[in-house]
Amino acid sequence: MTMHNSAHADGAPAPNGISQPRGDGPAMLNVLPDEFYTPFLSTAAHNRKPDSIRSLLPLEQRPGVISLLAGKPNAATFPITSLQFTARNPNAPDADDIKIELTDDELATGLQYSLTSGLPDLCEWVYALQEFSHGRKKGEGWRVSIGAGSQDLIYKAVTAIVNPGDPVFIEAPVYAGVIPIFLSLECDIIEVETDENGICSHSLRVVLENWPPSKPKPKMLYTVPYGCNPTGMTATLERRLEILALSREHGFLILEDDPYYYLYYGKAPRPPSYFALESEQPDVGRVVRFDSLSKVLSSGIRVGFVSAPSRIVDAMDMHSQVVNLQPSSLTQMLALRVLRTWGLAGFQTHTEQVAQFYRAKRDVFEDAMRRHLGGLAEWATPEAGMFVWFKLLLGDVGEGEEHDSESIIRTQALARGVLALPGTAFLPNGRTTAYVRVSFSLLPLDQVDEALRRLREVILDARAAAK
Repeated sequence: MTMHNSAHADGAPAPNGISQPRGDGPAMLNVLPDEFYTPFLSTAAHNRKPDSIRSLLPLEQRPGVISLLAGKPNAATFPITSLQFTARNPNAPDADDIKIELTDDELATGLQYSLTSGLPDLCEWVYALQEFSHGRKKGEGWRVSIGAGSQDLIYKAVTAIVNPGDPVFIEAPVYAGVIPIFLSLECDIIEVETDENGICSHSLRVVLENWPPSKPKPKMLYTVPYGCNPTGMTATLERRLEILALSREHGFLILEDDPYYYLYYGKAPRPPSYFALESEQPDVGRVVRFDSLSKVLSSGIRVGFVSAPSRIVDAMDMHSQVVNLQPSSLTQMLALRVLRTWGLAGFQTHTEQVAQFYRAKRDVFEDAMRRHLGGLAEWATPEAGMFVWFKLLLGDVGEGEEHDSESIIRTQALARGVLALPGTAFLPNGRTTAYVRVSFSLLPLDQVDEALRRLREVILDARAAAK
């Protein structure tokens, strides 16, 4: 390995990077070293120390070691003695389901405490998946940790990076589930404008280039780049590259929350992830990526994973050690057995089938929107995910003003038996908006039609009242 110096585009010196060869050829990755992340870590992350027991658990696997370490309950007292289930065969949808039975060793592993970062075999499967899907290889300065769903991991990543009161960049509209995280930390939330092509990188550049010199710049940007909840937008390749360039120039990490990556069904080829694209950048290690099995395997098993620079993941794991110790061993084992049975190719086939399922649901829902809401609402067709984000057309308003969907959706629509979310729920500053988010993932055709018929009546009433 060779060491060389680099610098940020804004003139601030960057720490030495470590050049590492790729496994597929002579190309070199300039991997940012651990010390690069020292100023990114929060005070809480710096103050956390490894759990004295859990930090030693890996040593139990060393040959010849007799462990008197952990207070693990004796498995002989566990009442579950076997576990069998079936799973669909993605490579033969019309064939019988695959029968899966945990071996004695697998069941014992699933019923016992395990490592904070997840079952080692599941972590290895994730490494293989990230190379298969994103071209990122194990040993390139990043590592994996399993969490109780990606929400668990997002919270721990944010608290590992952000101090109370810190400024943060959040795309807006944004996934409503992360807003309380930043509010609880009393963050200075800077909303970053988005459109149907993703984050408006030009607007972000203007904000950064006019940032007050006396005020620290945000250390992170949060984004959902595929099938964004709520807008359904998928960021274009051009926008992604521009955001990556800004992250290098202005020194922020990109938190890439990607639960809908495998639910992309657009006509154009799927754009590469930030995680994939950064391997082509001058240096590597500015992307913290979150994946979830909730949308493609089961939302109830609560299995997600983070792929990020080792220093960041280490801080997250130390948080887990004092909060929930580890993700569920049993649900990890169930997921692992399904994924191993399918193989990576089978997983890809399965996710393609899932994506086409949601594309068909979108088509049915959008057809019904055209029938019932044509001229009453406007929207962009989503190319991934399970949501439509639409604007109520309620009549003319003054310059700089916007109609408010809040009371219309929360009160009038509910009174007619329709439940949806007003757009203000997805805006960190809670400002007024005429937008509404609806989900098309579950409803059968007859309920889709009836729901939008009722919503049409609500909008017509609101338009009449606004005259």
